[in-house]
Amino acid sequence: MTTNINIEQLQKDAAEIFNSGFACSESVIYAIRKHFEIDLSDDAIAMSSGFPWGLGGGGCICGALAGATMCIGYFFGRRTPGDPKINRCFELTNELHDKFKAANGATCCRALWIGLEKNSPERKEKCTEIVVETVKITAEIIIRELTNA
Repeated sequence: MTTNINIEQLQKDAAEIFNSGFACSESVIYAIRKHFEIDLSDDAIAMSSGFPWGLGGGGCICGALAGATMCIGYFFGRRTPGDPKINRCFELTNELHDKFKAANGATCCRALWIGLEKNSPERKEKCTEIVVETVKITAEIIIRELTNA
């Protein structure tokens, strides 16, 4: 694992994989895994496949935010019941949430694409921007926390 991350390249890779056929949640996890050089199975990407379109089309939480939350959990979540490190994970997840909302105005998928057709180029462009911003916010939190550990 490394914390020497080129944020611009991370963002480019997230956008590229998103526009190559991965969804928002999958793209965030893919880019974080690649750039932090973590040993994370493709199963983690598959586990996030239900998040896009606001939990499979329900319009709730943005898939990029959900995938980013999985990444925060990977680095800072607990692996045993009762481990108090969950409290720091909650704090970091809340920080991620708040920064995401500040950057995008909302956290719900349907609120993020009001006025855009589901399969329109305009929506794809907006979602690409969200993926790029979300992967940056996520990486910055991870780098800061690992550097200060």
